[in-house]
Amino acid sequence: MDKLYALNHSPIDFHFSQNPRDFMVREIPLYPFSENGEHLILNIRKKGLNTLEMIKILSGIIGCKTGDIGYAGLKDKSATTSQYISIHKNFAQSLENKLSLLEEKNIKILSSCLHSNKLKIGHLKGNNFFIRLKKITPSVFVKIESVLQTILKNGLPNYFGYQRFGKDGNNHIEGKKIAHQEFKLRNKKINNFLISSYQSYLFNQWLESRIKISKIFESFEPSEIKHALSEQQISLSLETIKAIRSQPHFFKLFEGDLMHHYPYGKLFTSDIQNDSERFFSKDIVPTGLLAGVKTPRSTSFSRKFEETFDDQKLKADGSRRFAWVWIEDLKYRYIQEQAWVELEFSLPKGSYATTLIEELAHKNIRID
Repeated sequence: MDKLYALNHSPIDFHFSQNPRDFMVREIPLYPFSENGEHLILNIRKKGLNTLEMIKILSGIIGCKTGDIGYAGLKDKSATTSQYISIHKNFAQSLENKLSLLEEKNIKILSSCLHSNKLKIGHLKGNNFFIRLKKITPSVFVKIESVLQTILKNGLPNYFGYQRFGKDGNNHIEGKKIAHQEFKLRNKKINNFLISSYQSYLFNQWLESRIKISKIFESFEPSEIKHALSEQQISLSLETIKAIRSQPHFFKLFEGDLMHHYPYGKLFTSDIQNDSERFFSKDIVPTGLLAGVKTPRSTSFSRKFEETFDDQKLKADGSRRFAWVWIEDLKYRYIQEQAWVELEFSLPKGSYATTLIEELAHKNIRID
């Protein structure tokens, strides 16, 4: 699925494959565990399994229901990943007796502790990633390093990654049909996943439209911007255009945007005169709509962009998603003998490391 990239560099040629050797993910807990309570928290490392496959294997081996196992996030199959799950402490002895069976399935318990609550989706701070890029010449590394420094300073668009849309990239098409009641699957989990893929697709399309107009504000003079907007039947005064154009961040805020404290806090309506500096300093971030019910919409000028991607037939719960994120804890090294670059960095929950790789490469990454 093609997308519009935020940066303006030419494509960078390197090889990336999402596999357990070259792509590793480590979950970062939202808070320290209490060390006492009814639930056993397990830090699990797995290879070649997604989270739900791992949970199904674990439940079968220790004798509990899959629904009794709590988890904070979903992890990819084509990677080595570590994440936290919870089981009731009554299953601790059964687990202890079956560790070898788990390891035969590429599941290893790294650590365990007690906690007062069952883990639920979203109970994580973010994820730490290790990624290996290959076939990189010294001149290409210089370019990669320059782009990484720009991303470190300015952040990157929070697109949903290709994983969200399935191997053929068309999960959202089926999700739209379900949302429009053209058909329905018996499996409720798959049904809901396809709908969420459609919500993700709409978000990505909205984000691309905002990047496109931000590029117009970044690249042209006010009179040229006014002309370009009028061709899209958008009318703004030169004074407003100049104010938007003067915002320090590339991704321009508009009147009516819904902002969120970053990385934690509350949702609120933007006062762009004051909020553009706070956005630039990573204190707050604009949000985009995951269309559905029970979620607030933007207003005013911002809503003109949002409503195009707000499918009113979606009856699933909606939400707001960060439009922009920043990488943290960035480390990288070039191994010239191997022609490799090894990257380590952290992203907030729900963000995709492959989005960073695509922004670097300026080309889509396909699932092998």
